[in-house]
Amino acid sequence: MIRVLAACALLLIANIATAQSVKLTAEQITNLLSGNTAVGKWDGVGYRQYFGGDGVTIYVQDGAQSARGEWRVDASRDEYQSIWSKDDAWEGWYVMEYVGVYFWVSKATPPTPFRVEQGEHLVEE
Repeated sequence: MIRVLAACALLLIANIATAQSVKLTAEQITNLLSGNTAVGKWDGVGYRQYFGGDGVTIYVQDGAQSARGEWRVDASRDEYQSIWSKDDAWEGWYVMEYVGVYFWVSKATPPTPFRVEQGEHLVEE
């Protein structure tokens, strides 16, 4: 029995060790975000961001007023992009998945984990 448990533990460790992060394609990003809400922490502060099917995005950070922007997916770069009222240009982020967890990834910030809730959930329920 101990040998079986040890073999199972080694198999599990081997599977975790070989797991790799995957960069989502434009189609996968669109399917993941469109009509749904991303939930996570940005710089240690909780947030919720809804991605409307019409290209509107609403960002709600704990303790702050909500912000409205636009979002799109650049198929040639396989990246999510957004622009906000104070911005001059669209900013792009890769979306990565690692062992069932999604991450925003850019050159300017470390990978930032988030989860997705189906539908619009700007208020925590």
